[in-house]
Amino acid sequence: MPNRSADWFKQADADLRHAENSLAAGDFEWCCFSAQQAAEKAIKAVFLNSGRDAWGHTLTILLGGLAEIAEVPEPLVENAKVLDKHYIPTRYPNGFDAGAPTDFYTRNEGEVAVECAKAIIRFCRDQVH
Repeated sequence: MPNRSADWFKQADADLRHAENSLAAGDFEWCCFSAQQAAEKAIKAVFLNSGRDAWGHTLTILLGGLAEIAEVPEPLVENAKVLDKHYIPTRYPNGFDAGAPTDFYTRNEGEVAVECAKAIIRFCRDQVH
């Protein structure tokens, strides 16, 4: 299997850029989802770089799988837990009793999500360089 980790990091950076653009536009639910996606793709890039594959979308579990490659600091696990909560409810109205996701997400949540994603991406990039 070819090492496509650079492609995954490139997309992680693009997803992070999308999160920041969504934050600036006030699309906080998309900001949070894109931040989650950016972190997920960076983590998967580390797996690919080490010749392994990773499946799933739960960042906390994916980071746990990286323990065989690197020591994962506890604050990153906390960041992953924050982002894990943005995978489904940011996109589907049935995640809430009433209303659309756009009604529930805030600028503060978006800012926190972006910072969590940045921390995970930095950690992941350090694992491959």
